[in-house]
Amino acid sequence: MNWTDKVGNLLRQYTGGGAAAAAQPAPDVHAHFDEVAQAAPPSAIAEGLTAAFNSDKTPAFGQMLTTLFNNSTGDQKAGVINHLLASVSPGTLSQVLSGAGLAGLVGSGTPQLTPDQAQKLSPEAVQQLATHAQNANPSIVESVSNFYAQHTTLVKTLGGAALTIALAKVAERQRQG
Repeated sequence: MNWTDKVGNLLRQYTGGGAAAAAQPAPDVHAHFDEVAQAAPPSAIAEGLTAAFNSDKTPAFGQMLTTLFNNSTGDQKAGVINHLLASVSPGTLSQVLSGAGLAGLVGSGTPQLTPDQAQKLSPEAVQQLATHAQNANPSIVESVSNFYAQHTTLVKTLGGAALTIALAKVAERQRQG
């Protein structure tokens, strides 16, 4: 039995719902997301997250990423920040890290933050970094989606609208597959 057999009936609830479904998420969307995340491959979850990050029915990418960051462990924070750091210009990198008291990390190449260093970043710095990274390299949204597809419990902190959009995208993929 493949993953679509396991959750296909559940996903049918999320097909064709569009903006109305995101505006009024199902009361059990968190449980549905858990069930789908356990059955579906990470690539399907990542596609759903990308759709949620890019939707005009959810907050901006930087704001959503800040929510995830704030709920992450030190290792997860370092992981996602290091993804972002690789996508920004040296000037932006210097500005964001200086604001966090980490200016000494800016030297040759792209720094890799440790979990302790990542913990020092303010929500504002994370949001600024995410926004700059997205503007410089729009594919960072997919990269971050792939990262958080490995940490689906955190994804639930994004709220019902984002989960509904993610599930609708997974349902669309399942229908096409």
